[in-house]
Amino acid sequence: MDSVTSEQRQTLHSTADNGLKIVVVGGFGVGKTTLVRSVSEIRPLNTEETMTQAGEGVDDTVGVAAKTATTVAFDFGRISLDAHNILYLFGAPGQERFWFLWDRLFSGTLGAVVLVDTRRLADSWYAIDRLEHHGTPFVVACNDFGGPAHTAGQIREALDLSDGVPLVFCDARSRESSKQVLITLVEHLQSVVAQDPTPQPIPEPAP
Repeated sequence: MDSVTSEQRQTLHSTADNGLKIVVVGGFGVGKTTLVRSVSEIRPLNTEETMTQAGEGVDDTVGVAAKTATTVAFDFGRISLDAHNILYLFGAPGQERFWFLWDRLFSGTLGAVVLVDTRRLADSWYAIDRLEHHGTPFVVACNDFGGPAHTAGQIREALDLSDGVPLVFCDARSRESSKQVLITLVEHLQSVVAQDPTPQPIPEPAP
């Protein structure tokens, strides 16, 4: 993803000195809630509910059979880049039955993190497709679930990622690791916006 829409540029101009909206998307059980929780400097807002038998046959739990709770609306957290600039983090629900919420979450979003489980790469295709449809810049972060190792090249090929989309590996349970994912996204947004001569750059990520 090498460009942003005029609407996103306008959003960037009006919010660069205040709050920047970021969305974390991905398949069911890839660790979106965990990432928001680990990196947020405030107590995050979670809309997790206990999974019940009513969801059997509706939610695909292959590979995440031990999961007992699920996000039914969104997660919300916050992290400061510096004294004047804040990232507002929204974690999207992963089940297919809640995908209708994604388009609304994408409204006003400057960029996104696509969190993936390399054991279930196919679950990430829809998120990537919707972000490309909206023209939203994104990075891909591979969460560590201790499965078989895959090279960056193998993952890029499987997800059909262009060279312009950053790919990183992370542990969503680690604050420092999750922070590095967000820094990668901010740096990516800087490079995307720099291609247009008129927008003001977004703030430098905190060290």
